[in-house]
Amino acid sequence: MIGIVSYGTYIPKYRIKVEEIAKIWGEDAESIKRGLNVYEKSVPDIDEDTATISVEAAREALKRCDICKDDIGAVFVGSESHPYAVKPTATIVGDALNLNGFFYAADLEFACKAGTAGIQNCIALVKSGMIRYGLAIGSDTSQGAPGDPLEYSASAGGSAFIIGENNVIAEVKDTLSFTTDTPDFWRREGQRYPSHGGRFTGEPAYFRHVLTAAKTIMQRNCLKADDFTYAVFHMPNGKFPVRVANQLGFKKEQIELGLVVRYIGNTYSASSLIGFSAVLDYAKPEDRILLTSFGSGAGSDAFIFEVTDEIHSIERNPKVWDKIKNCVYIDYGIYAKFRGKIKMR
Repeated sequence: MIGIVSYGTYIPKYRIKVEEIAKIWGEDAESIKRGLNVYEKSVPDIDEDTATISVEAAREALKRCDICKDDIGAVFVGSESHPYAVKPTATIVGDALNLNGFFYAADLEFACKAGTAGIQNCIALVKSGMIRYGLAIGSDTSQGAPGDPLEYSASAGGSAFIIGENNVIAEVKDTLSFTTDTPDFWRREGQRYPSHGGRFTGEPAYFRHVLTAAKTIMQRNCLKADDFTYAVFHMPNGKFPVRVANQLGFKKEQIELGLVVRYIGNTYSASSLIGFSAVLDYAKPEDRILLTSFGSGAGSDAFIFEVTDEIHSIERNPKVWDKIKNCVYIDYGIYAKFRGKIKMR
């Protein structure tokens, strides 16, 4: 049995409401909220970045389980906002956790699915016998240019997962990936903010990949929507995952618990993983969970997990939704300062 041994999350406490951003750009906040189904988003503090968020999420994951941290044989950090263009985040995380240095380390980047790619890598390494436990993290402090539609949703957060074959709380029954060269979203070296293909990011990018990956993994396991307790899909906004769920036959109660995007925005590499963590907070033995990520460029990773009796053996507080509710609202000026949108001469 290989799967998740423990998990942890970190969500910055600061939030900015859609109304506050819309006020600055003279736009209709109610129209934007209806269009995105996002009401507010998380904002990293001035001293928070992908590395610090990854460390906090990983520390919580370690705290929740009874394993020796020196048995962690791999650290993968998936993000599209690594602090350094040339300098790994994974080494910073490993050192902050006081690991013994004998571990595989790499930074992964595939837009918003780099965190789930890390989970797949850890599963393979554990299955091969090369490592005992692996640590996979999805973490981002995503960027949106001032006045760009992305500014209403691009946010920050992280989720970390310890993968192993002992004391597994959620067994991975299957995983697959669907990948094509679909340039819906990009940022060249040296560019501060990303560019996107507008409506092109929908049908040929998000929907094609998420639906194909989810349908394929369900079909090859002879499962349908009713066979799952929960489903979590990547959340670039609050509408896309709901539409995908409807097309696949999932009901509102199967996706509602993991639909965190409305109150913290799109945390990119952590998006589907924070939603998945919110589900694990309340999951019971024998619950079956479908997880499907999406990364622009473009691809989706799909997983089928089955919760085990071990879920009762770990501490699941504070829960993701507790962290979402524990917040401090800021105005656009503070937001601009925290995100470096104000430059000193």
